[in-house]
Amino acid sequence: MDYKNASLPVDKRVADLLCRMTMEEKIGQLIQPFGWKSYVKQEDGTVAITEEFMLMMEAGGIGSLYGTLRADPWTGVTLENGLSPEEGAEAVNVLQRYALEHTRLGIPILFGEECSHGHMAVGATVFPVPLLVGSAWNPELYEEMCRAVAVETRSQGGAVTYSPVLDVVRDPRWGRTEETYGEDPYLAGVLAVAAVKGLQGQSLDSVDSIAATLKHFTGYGSPEGGRNGAPAHLGLRELHETDLYPFRKAVEAGASSIMPAYNEIDGVPCTSNRYLLEDVLRQEWGFDGLVITDCGAIDMLQSGHNTAATGEEAVAAAVKAGVDMEMSGGMFRGHLAPALEQNAVAAAELDLAVSRVLTLKFRLGLFERPFADPARAKEVIGSKAHKQLARRMAEEGIILLKNNSRTLPLSKDIGSLAVIGPNAHSPYNQLGDYTSPQPEGQIVTVLEGIRRQLKPERVHYAPGCRIKDGSREGFSRALEAAAQADATVLVIGGSSARDFGGGTIDLRTGASLVTDHVWSDMDCGEGIDRSTLHLLGVQLELARELRKLGKPLIVVYINGRPVTEPWMDEQADAILEAWYPGQEGGNAIADILFGEVNPSGRLPLTLPKHVGQLPLNYNSRRTRGKRYLESDLSPQYPFGFGLSYTEFEYSGLWIEPGVIGPDEEALVHVDVSNVGSLAGAEVVQLYVSDLAASVTRPELALKGFSKIRLQPGERRTVTFPLNREHLELVGMDLRRVVEPGEFMVRVGSHSASTVSCSLTVRESGVQ
Repeated sequence: MDYKNASLPVDKRVADLLCRMTMEEKIGQLIQPFGWKSYVKQEDGTVAITEEFMLMMEAGGIGSLYGTLRADPWTGVTLENGLSPEEGAEAVNVLQRYALEHTRLGIPILFGEECSHGHMAVGATVFPVPLLVGSAWNPELYEEMCRAVAVETRSQGGAVTYSPVLDVVRDPRWGRTEETYGEDPYLAGVLAVAAVKGLQGQSLDSVDSIAATLKHFTGYGSPEGGRNGAPAHLGLRELHETDLYPFRKAVEAGASSIMPAYNEIDGVPCTSNRYLLEDVLRQEWGFDGLVITDCGAIDMLQSGHNTAATGEEAVAAAVKAGVDMEMSGGMFRGHLAPALEQNAVAAAELDLAVSRVLTLKFRLGLFERPFADPARAKEVIGSKAHKQLARRMAEEGIILLKNNSRTLPLSKDIGSLAVIGPNAHSPYNQLGDYTSPQPEGQIVTVLEGIRRQLKPERVHYAPGCRIKDGSREGFSRALEAAAQADATVLVIGGSSARDFGGGTIDLRTGASLVTDHVWSDMDCGEGIDRSTLHLLGVQLELARELRKLGKPLIVVYINGRPVTEPWMDEQADAILEAWYPGQEGGNAIADILFGEVNPSGRLPLTLPKHVGQLPLNYNSRRTRGKRYLESDLSPQYPFGFGLSYTEFEYSGLWIEPGVIGPDEEALVHVDVSNVGSLAGAEVVQLYVSDLAASVTRPELALKGFSKIRLQPGERRTVTFPLNREHLELVGMDLRRVVEPGEFMVRVGSHSASTVSCSLTVRESGVQ
């Protein structure tokens, strides 16, 4: 059989296999049931296949399984009933072997896993969330991180991941802000390319590569009111210039898969939007990969969006729009066959979708190497090298927002230090959403990181309060601890921790307290949207009481979205924004607090003074309207902002040549000097302003950046290219074009601190 001949081209193998398949087998390839329901762990650590799984294989097979190795409260997979790295690989092999040996054609299963900031399996490395990755402004380091994620996932048999998340955030009240790279499409595009390269490697059939799935396509980061899945009110030009840009760059980089968003745009759900999935994605961009729905998205067409009256209408709308596979699989399994019989879906449309699924499987090498390597899984998952990489990423992404009178770095000769706050010693609060359960000791908290810098007896700890609770019963102990210390580190913010069990913290003693009721402090994550950006509970009140002691107050935010607390910005002596820094976050924060690491993180989104300013993005259109009665439009901290323990100076900005044609390139040069006394890293940022155009333009748009490291007194010339990619706009006809005219080129440390010069683009053909 030709499809089993590895020497033949993929298209011939697909054609041969497709012509041998029955309708039931074809439909089977398009469904993706929940993988964790396909087996039961036995007492000896092995797994037994469920009867439901066997019945589905008999009825035509299964194309893919979702989250077979995923562990979290939603799946019900815990440390007790979950699988170790080695056991997980062996379980995947059991399922795969059954598929190969108990189906007529022996088509291997595609195992899909969640890997937003690490493989979401027991024992896997928990890296910082993507929002911190965006704050690091280091695509090379992120590519290395994604390679590590791919290595861990593929070693257990996972062959495709549902990441990266390329949503561009306009309203940070949205709970999934933490999963994104922030508000800028250019930054997201650069990191999207790094993710695709890191995840997919040189070749998909490598034992260390997995297929990347871009999500959520598209406009998902612009929901009405910041509510997850709400409609996105976007015009086509803005859609192409902003929301679609990072997806296009990732497709150009070779991304293998894409996931439509739950939301609608101008009344059309993305799951059934043929313009997006066919006209733009496939015809305009040339994408030839797999399109898979989000979980339950086709159901929403019938019940939610209500654009389909029946299940058959819903699946037909999705297939005709360009959907190939359904995550969860229930609608395709129940309604695709009747839709074919009713001619609502053509046989050729079914074949096209199946061919794309099979093509990805062949490209991944699943027909030649269908099995995982348990020994390799045990070796690489959660390895020491990957923990060190998680620490490096956290160190580079943590942002120093304020540092009055050089409060930081702290001296290790300090007499004692108070470490206060609900996030000082709460491991799960440090990790973000889409995280697996963690064994004790796996996560280094801020308290533990500080205790590794100072002797434990010099560190006074008290939680003080919880994230959302109004109880003040921990205040007295927290104030007592702070009164004994020379300075206070207050670790507050939010939590995206699901209900992992294990009790809560006793506010009076700081000890773990096992109760029948597990306190949920979750205020962020998928489906957890906010109407404000203030600190919840009594966290601000706790900070006010600590301030009264007159000791230096250092605030560390651990959270998944910005915090708007003007009092804190005014009264704290120093502020660190750490987002969710992952399992090594405590070490990274402590390294920055004590000067072992010079902070180099920069904001990937604008931090407002007040939630009433939203949406507040640095790259909004020039036609911004008037100011509010109560407030102007300036942010608390601008996009790209971040402090260092040293100082950098910009000079000598020049462009050569100063006049170019639409398809020519200029080089922008700027001298950057470290004029401080410490070595440090600076993120040099290039912005462009189109001074006059046929359509309204952003006042400022990021078009390049470079993270450089300079010794004290060192100066370096940084060079950026400026060409069609950086100067084009989406014109009246929705085509990308470079218009002649004058551009202001700005380079600096952040969007509100730049030096500038001009560039002229002449008419095409004019010398």
